[in-house]
Amino acid sequence: MPSDLRPDLDGDGEHAVAPLLGHKADDEGHSGERGLHRHSTFHERDPETQARYETRKRYTYAGIFLALSLISFTVQTETAVYIQHELKWNKPYCMLYMTHGSWVLLWPVQLLLLRLQHWDTPWNTFWRRHVQLLRQTALMVQHGTLHPSIRQSQASPVPYMVKMTAFVTCALTVAGGSWYIAVNWTTASDLTAIYNCSAFFAYAFSVPLLHEKLCMKKVGAVAVAIVGVFIVAYGDQTPAKHGNQSGGGAGGDKAPPSHEADHRALGNLVIGVGSVLYGLYEVLYKKLACPPDGCAPGRGMIFANLFGSLIGTFTLCVLWIPLPFLHFMGWEIFELPHGEQAWMMAISVLANATFSGSFLILISLTSPVLSSVAALLTIFIVAIVDQLLPPPLNSPLTPAALVGGLLIIGAFLLLSWATYQEMDEERRKKLEESSSDIDD
Repeated sequence: MPSDLRPDLDGDGEHAVAPLLGHKADDEGHSGERGLHRHSTFHERDPETQARYETRKRYTYAGIFLALSLISFTVQTETAVYIQHELKWNKPYCMLYMTHGSWVLLWPVQLLLLRLQHWDTPWNTFWRRHVQLLRQTALMVQHGTLHPSIRQSQASPVPYMVKMTAFVTCALTVAGGSWYIAVNWTTASDLTAIYNCSAFFAYAFSVPLLHEKLCMKKVGAVAVAIVGVFIVAYGDQTPAKHGNQSGGGAGGDKAPPSHEADHRALGNLVIGVGSVLYGLYEVLYKKLACPPDGCAPGRGMIFANLFGSLIGTFTLCVLWIPLPFLHFMGWEIFELPHGEQAWMMAISVLANATFSGSFLILISLTSPVLSSVAALLTIFIVAIVDQLLPPPLNSPLTPAALVGGLLIIGAFLLLSWATYQEMDEERRKKLEESSSDIDD
């Protein structure tokens, strides 16, 4: 059946997992009675029509969070560059710590919004259903199936989620930290070009780890996107502004000149490793912390924000440890932002939390490759915003930024279409197989 709440059968022939949340907990919005009706009319459904509907619904949600991620990442990039270049608050690890730590807000904010949507439901009932939904989804993630068996459901998914949170957060922190190390060693153009090659590595890791098919359309789209990034990075004398997913910003008119890059080769090597690790982080998140394909989009979005909050919690509780060491060694003197620095930092951190939540949802709904290429769109959007800002913050839109931006947009559209076709085909096959199993 198309629902991810369908009871499954284990080896003993018993129902493994019945719907835990009752008629209001089905994140597709169906009641138990309607679910029975759907079961009885399954043979009347056209698998192809159903597949298109499910894929279109998933892409609609993805489009909404894509737009939100692009807006928030643009705000984060502009404010981060302003804080570091204009306000001279350049505390890389502290900025990374505050940025990743702010992700802890994702689940509470989501819970508040869900509560407002179900205000008439008693709190105890609402909370019980929400916890049950999260637990059931965590079991799906842990066992890689939409229908965990009774035996699998008896064990708590908490130990698995704790281990995966620590593992994925460390991978993210190392990848983000490499950007901050390299930013002082290499040029802004090299940083932009090499760092954004993570889209290629996301695809490279997706083939063996996610068993994604090698598609020439996708390979071509990723290659065109990276060419666009290189044109933007090296097409002008002034390096383009570029944001880091971990909160930092680089480039622009105030960027240090290329001849001041003290260790350019070493910096390029460091950011190259960071690019590989960031592509790996995106794929690991998809493989280890996202529900399997076929999960309802609403359920996947809720769980993505929960996992984002777990990353934020781990960051706040554990990753403060290097701060005193960096301060004692004199490598980064600990100093909180104050005045305008504090206000701009608050905007930048909240914008990054919004981007990160949207980005995690985007990966969960689509793929790491599409999400990674989508993030490249911000390079062009930031260039347009720079054109519109008032003096002295504005910068003209250069021909290189225009050409490179159009290539990135074209690559993203091609990759979106190829991914949409793949998702539609895979879902149609699963529906046909499910229909065949029922007929048997």
